[in-house]
Amino acid sequence: RVSRAAHPPGSSEGTSLASEILQRFRELQMDHTWTESLYATLQFPDSSLSLVDSAGRVSEEIPLNPSDYCPYSATGNATVVVMRVGGGVSFAEKVWLAEKNGASGALIYPDPADVPQDPRRLGLNTHTAVSEHQVHLGSGDPFTPGFPSFNHTQFPPIQSSGLPLIPALPITATVASKLLQLTGPSCPRPWQGRLPYVRCVVGPQFSNGRRVQMSVQNVMKPILLNNIFSSLEGRVEPQYIILGAQRDSLGPGAVKSGVGTAILLELARTFSAMVKKFSPRRSLLFVSWDAGDFGNVGATEWLEQGYLSMLHLKAVAYFSLDQAVMDEVLSAYTSPLLVDLLDAAIRQYPFINTPLDSVSRLQEVLGGRLGVTGRSLGELVGEMVLRLAHDHILPLRITSYAQTVLQFSAQLNKHSAELQSRGLSPQWVFSARGDYSRAAETLQRAIDYSDLHEPTITRFYNTRIMKVEYYFLSQYVSAVETPFRHVIHGRGNHTLSALTEHLGLLTSDPGRFDESSFRRQLALFTWTLQGAANALNGDVWSI
Repeated sequence: RVSRAAHPPGSSEGTSLASEILQRFRELQMDHTWTESLYATLQFPDSSLSLVDSAGRVSEEIPLNPSDYCPYSATGNATVVVMRVGGGVSFAEKVWLAEKNGASGALIYPDPADVPQDPRRLGLNTHTAVSEHQVHLGSGDPFTPGFPSFNHTQFPPIQSSGLPLIPALPITATVASKLLQLTGPSCPRPWQGRLPYVRCVVGPQFSNGRRVQMSVQNVMKPILLNNIFSSLEGRVEPQYIILGAQRDSLGPGAVKSGVGTAILLELARTFSAMVKKFSPRRSLLFVSWDAGDFGNVGATEWLEQGYLSMLHLKAVAYFSLDQAVMDEVLSAYTSPLLVDLLDAAIRQYPFINTPLDSVSRLQEVLGGRLGVTGRSLGELVGEMVLRLAHDHILPLRITSYAQTVLQFSAQLNKHSAELQSRGLSPQWVFSARGDYSRAAETLQRAIDYSDLHEPTITRFYNTRIMKVEYYFLSQYVSAVETPFRHVIHGRGNHTLSALTEHLGLLTSDPGRFDESSFRRQLALFTWTLQGAANALNGDVWSI
């Protein structure tokens, strides 16, 4: 039902589906069911591609599928760089790299070499583009970063630093082949892929004076979004376990939104039946999100409406069911046969973000076992949710971050002499890691030797466990400019991965090592880690 047709936000199909899901939640008679509506600015397609001669006259219009586009592309006319899909780099990152290297526009195509093929010819054809939706390097409405969009009002009037400054457009392999065959020397084999006669084109124009010109005039529209919620209320502790799935899709979206929405509804049905026989300790919140294809806009804007601070205190875990069937989380849980099936499906399913992402095609790739696969995924998530909702102490391993930082400390140790020659000491990181490790182990021992049937004690320990993630959100970067602030799992110069990468330059490329920048990165990470250690200790006299 979800994937029988395209159902973008604001469309009649999308609105109808939202009403159906709301009705299904109501029929389950959970404790609370409601809809939260909000306006957000989305971008819809209007693009063209042509060849122009040396005088700037259009010599040939290249046909495009009108629905192939990249939401939040910059608008305008540009000569372009042509790039392949894949390489573990998202569309947003590809466009950012093209912009950084001086390109004025980006065309992105799926090369047959990067697209899974099998004897049944289930691979992507050369006449289909991959529209990895949105090229905004971030999430939510990029015109109100860090703030909510209220009823057509954009406040404050700023835009995300992650918006591209150049236009971007997805094209088919057929169009790419036409453009890349024009003139120029042969490309190096690794770049050439499987397109016939691919040539390298250097500079904005070919040797015969022709240029590729793209025009992206995507239209901005305020769209009413509907996020749908249903909850089962916990009877003992005030915490939430949240399960969410993207509902919308610019195409049929069998993998993109269909499987996740189906699993979400089935988990809601199962738990609503279970709680008639027992009361969960913690609350379960089931959410169907709108505008996921535009960069998790529905979910992000809902958080920015004032829920983020409250969820910092109450949300234990979030289970994303998006693209669930493409994840390999079953390997430790189910039969080897099903694992092999999923591995094959992941390799052979290139249809996500295309009009070909249909139920029949997914069923064919999975050998008719979509139902079995979906059920197994639902069971796996259900088992984890049940533990989080019912265990006296939250089953979250608070000592794991100490191991992560220990691995980084080992890298620092290797470069200790070089760092000290520059006046940089790794000793403070070692000290902070030790403080955090001891604090986590002390809390774990206290839990192990406590009466966990005493509600006051368990609530006290669970509150401290939950705050660990909050402690690792860097307080030294802006939530508006750097939305992913977690120093372990986030993105940006404040993160441990950025620090590790910078440290590696001492060996791989010493000339690019920036001592003052590294000193700042090291200090900010150390202070964040020490702050987490102090907070985990609890009282100031225990530090």
